[in-house]
Amino acid sequence: MVITNDVVIPPDEELTVQELNLSTPALKAGAFHLGKECEHHNLEFMLCRNELDDPRACLNEGKAVTSCALDFFRKVKKSCSEEFAQYANCLDKSSGIMGYEHCRKTQGVFDKCMLDNLGIERPEYGYFARAKIHATERPAPPKPEKKVYADATPGLPDDYPRTAAKYGSRFHWLE
Repeated sequence: MVITNDVVIPPDEELTVQELNLSTPALKAGAFHLGKECEHHNLEFMLCRNELDDPRACLNEGKAVTSCALDFFRKVKKSCSEEFAQYANCLDKSSGIMGYEHCRKTQGVFDKCMLDNLGIERPEYGYFARAKIHATERPAPPKPEKKVYADATPGLPDDYPRTAAKYGSRFHWLE
């Protein structure tokens, strides 16, 4: 990628945010509840990325996603730490691919704790695959102007002589 002098690169202070320092099993254990809790922030960020096609324009939305995830895992640590740790440990140790099917009992205990203490219900199967309409306060990006091209190959004039086909009609089934 070529960068010119017109490209504005954000300073390091604007790009530096607190990282979500969790292992893969921990992220996988909290994924469904995290997705439900931070759904608005995630959809806002993805809408920004798809509409503007410029990562620099969506830094604030990305920071909001990270902040929401940090807050979520702080709440989990405060109220369901033991259940979460057992579930993440089960995912880590039960199979090489961290399959959910081996840990349904610890998942149920964690889901119950999340519902009782934080009021977050595990979304039903297929929830994240459904089409959703996202209401946003951000203004829509300007629509690009549609380019109109002149017809490159004008048609033949109506009085142009047309000879009969040399080997007959292509549309033999219509005759």
